[in-house]
Amino acid sequence: MSRAEFEAAAEAVVAALGASRTKDLVGVLARGRSVEHALLAVQDPGASEAIRALYEALRRHGIAHTEAAAYLRGFIAGQHRQRDEIEVSTVWSGPGTPQVPVRATARVLAEVVGRAERELLAMTYAARPYEPLSSALRAAVARGVDVHVVVETKAGAGGLLSGPEPADAFRDIAGVRLWHWAPEAREAPGARKHQRGRQHAKLAVADRRVLFLGSANLTEPGVRRNLEAGVLVTGGSAPQRAAEHIRELQRRGVLRPLTA
Repeated sequence: MSRAEFEAAAEAVVAALGASRTKDLVGVLARGRSVEHALLAVQDPGASEAIRALYEALRRHGIAHTEAAAYLRGFIAGQHRQRDEIEVSTVWSGPGTPQVPVRATARVLAEVVGRAERELLAMTYAARPYEPLSSALRAAVARGVDVHVVVETKAGAGGLLSGPEPADAFRDIAGVRLWHWAPEAREAPGARKHQRGRQHAKLAVADRRVLFLGSANLTEPGVRRNLEAGVLVTGGSAPQRAAEHIRELQRRGVLRPLTA
């Protein structure tokens, strides 16, 4: 195994765990503990494969655990320095104004998907097939990006969504993992149907570095025709925190895999 493959395995661990929880793994490595101890200490099923791959890289390449811990510390520090450089721009759908140039939602969304190299997380309330987005997602999966899309369901919306299930917009894209907020997990005891919460977030975050957050659903009207507004954040802690929050909701079972 080459050094580059070890570095890729280390970066995958950071992407899976996030900076704060990677530090727990760093402590395990610094003490020279085994992969079994690492999995027990971190307790994140979603990151287990990445942790095992890292330990396998260490074994095959003859890298000391202490050296791996030092590399991970440096990698996290480098991420923090990158996040200090923040760029924020507004994004709009609908009518434009020549006097005030703005970035279009459809173009920005495709750009965020296209920038993902390891991980892409997206959330939407409504969704319909939109070929430019579908093509961008297929290309992301093809280059090895771990793609997760959280959608509302008709059951979860309590009758406020009509037409096909939002998840149907992504079912023919092999490799996209679909999630939802299960209705039974969001209901307070004794609450009426109209009183429960709904999955209304609309965002996309690529590699915990780029975050698009706005009002537009992942539909053709939402990203092109409706009057919608959002922001694109590159750098800073916001993309990292958004991704970590989604992953933690998945880990805790608040967000659950959506099966056919």
